[in-house]
Amino acid sequence: MSSMLDRQVKIPAKANRKIELKAIPGHFATNHSHINYYLDITPIKCRHNEAQLAAKEFVKKYKHNHIVDTIVCMDGCEVIGAYLAEELTSAGIMSMNSHECVNVITPEINTGGQVIFRENVEAMLDNKHVVLLLASATTGKTIDQSIQAIQYYGGMVEGVSAIFAAVDSVDGIDVDSIYHVSDINDYQNYKPSECPYCQAKHKLDAIVNSYGYSKI
Repeated sequence: MSSMLDRQVKIPAKANRKIELKAIPGHFATNHSHINYYLDITPIKCRHNEAQLAAKEFVKKYKHNHIVDTIVCMDGCEVIGAYLAEELTSAGIMSMNSHECVNVITPEINTGGQVIFRENVEAMLDNKHVVLLLASATTGKTIDQSIQAIQYYGGMVEGVSAIFAAVDSVDGIDVDSIYHVSDINDYQNYKPSECPYCQAKHKLDAIVNSYGYSKI
C-alpha cells in the first residue's frame, strides 16, 4: 500500500524554478474546508535559501510605492519575514519607524481562534504600515481575521503576501502569491458538508494546516 509521500509531485514556481512546492493528492481536512491536495510548504518556510528566494519574490510588490514598517508573520513564516525585511531595507523602502528598520512580529491565536497581539508589540502596529505574510490562503478566513486584528490595533495593511493562494483578494486587498490555485491541476476546496469525498464515504488521509499534517 502506497503512502502519502509516494504520491507527492514537486511543482517549481513560475517566478523562480528553484522554489519548489510539494503537492500530495488525497482527501484532507483543514480548519475551514476539505481539500483534495495537501501542499507541503515546509521547505520554503524553513530552508534559508528557499526562504530568501521567496522573500525576493515578495519584495517586488512593495519596493516601488509602499511604506512598510512591520511584517506580521502567520503560519511559521518568520524566516521569510526576516529575509523580506532585509530585502525591503536593501531596496530603500520607506519606514516610519524611529529606528529606521522593519519590525517582524507574530501574533498569538487563542483557543477561540482570535488573533491577539500583546502590549509589548502593540507599538509596532499602532499607526504603522503593515504587510501580512502567510504560508497559504485557502478560503481567506485567516486573512480576514488577521486584517481585522491588525486594524483593531491601529495598523494599516499595505498588502497581503502568501506562498500559496486560492483567493485573489480579501476585504478589498489583493493577495500576492508565489503559487496560485491555477498552478495546481484540479485543486479544489469544499465546505465540509458539501465534500464529495465524504459523500462517497472516502476516509480522510490527514488533518492539515500550514504547519503540516497529522495522518488519520
